[in-house]
Amino acid sequence: MNRTSLVSSLRGTRLLTPLAALAVFAPAVHAATPAAPVVDKGDVAWMLTSTLLVLLMTVPGLALFYGGLVRAKNVLSVLMQVLTVFSLLVVLWMIYGYTFAFGSGNAFIGSAKELFLRGVTPSSLADTFSAGVKLPEYVFIAFQATFAGITGALIVGSFAERMKFSAVLLFSVIWFTFAYIPIAHMVWGPGGFMLTRGALDFAGGTVVHINAGIAGLVGAFLLGPRIGIGRESMRPHNLTHTMVGASLLWVGWFGFNAGSNLEANAGAALAFINTMVATAAAVLAWLAIERVLKGKPSMLGGASGAVAGLVAITPACGTVGPMGSIAIGAAASLACVWGVTGMKKLIGADDALDVFGVHGIGGIVGALLTGVFTAPSLGGTGAAGFSIGHQLAIQALGVIITLVWSGVVSLVGYLVVKAVLGLRVEEEKERQGLDTTVHGETAYET
Repeated sequence: MNRTSLVSSLRGTRLLTPLAALAVFAPAVHAATPAAPVVDKGDVAWMLTSTLLVLLMTVPGLALFYGGLVRAKNVLSVLMQVLTVFSLLVVLWMIYGYTFAFGSGNAFIGSAKELFLRGVTPSSLADTFSAGVKLPEYVFIAFQATFAGITGALIVGSFAERMKFSAVLLFSVIWFTFAYIPIAHMVWGPGGFMLTRGALDFAGGTVVHINAGIAGLVGAFLLGPRIGIGRESMRPHNLTHTMVGASLLWVGWFGFNAGSNLEANAGAALAFINTMVATAAAVLAWLAIERVLKGKPSMLGGASGAVAGLVAITPACGTVGPMGSIAIGAAASLACVWGVTGMKKLIGADDALDVFGVHGIGGIVGALLTGVFTAPSLGGTGAAGFSIGHQLAIQALGVIITLVWSGVVSLVGYLVVKAVLGLRVEEEKERQGLDTTVHGETAYET
């Protein structure tokens, strides 16, 4: 609950400073003069930096993380899909995504008022948390564009090594239009269905991670397993790349989470420290679980734990305390270990890079525990009278709506793409690898 629509509901609630108190006794004409909006250069600099950090998360962070996890014959295809999907959705965000996600419309979708960014100029302003403090609208648009882009790119991991490049792009357009935009509006937009009911999602547990996770799971079911799975080795070809990618994700995530505060103040500091400690706790928890279950802690486990912790703290980072963050990170690793092992075997879907097992499950855990650890009694920032039970019910509603909405849109989207283009590459192309058969290149010459 940290987007522009929040501020409008808080206007008029500022505490009186000494100067403001003196203004009570000033002539009425002066009292009635509205304060000019303040554009703080520090906030602008922080938000531009945060936008750059989210870009770093995607290209190269997510690309390297995914690229290292696939086989050598498919690494370029994954890098291409991440790069191209991100680029595609950023362009669509500018054309129509922003206005329908953040425009004033109804509870489920915004308006076409700023289609093609009509009416947006360098002097246009967007709200921040503090009444009267604003950002250049271009800054907010660019920041949110990176969120849309990385969310679509996350889905790529679920159908890696077997989906047509053209099909990936067409599906991304359909899913972005009918899943990402409405859910972003419902959670963050003016009058959004979940926002007005009090759902807490500081930086995208529902909008980004659960949304992408369920889309990936549906795709994994519809495409079917990779050829040779269970009989041939599907081991990652370069865990060094995966570790570098995970590290870049962690660094970039500070822009993702702390940037979602929209101001360089104590709220950003809270999100920053929570992002640090939750991730560290998740790494340690995942390694401890592996040590108990497998006898050896693995580098892949540590990297996976880092991502699980980052995912889970995303919706909570601005409203829970550091001790709550540690608990959320540890809980996320426990749940996601099950998600990529037990649950994966139970449902039988070849979610190649565990998009749902980490982002879907981690997002659900984070969204629900936000409703617990936001409580003041547990170190959170909830107001007096905060009810864990009530907030948990609201958080669960947000999770269910996201799973159902995005799941249905994804199912329809994949079926449309299958009818128009076909989803899967030919068997021989899949056996040879998508790098050479789809892109005409190889990652390694020897």
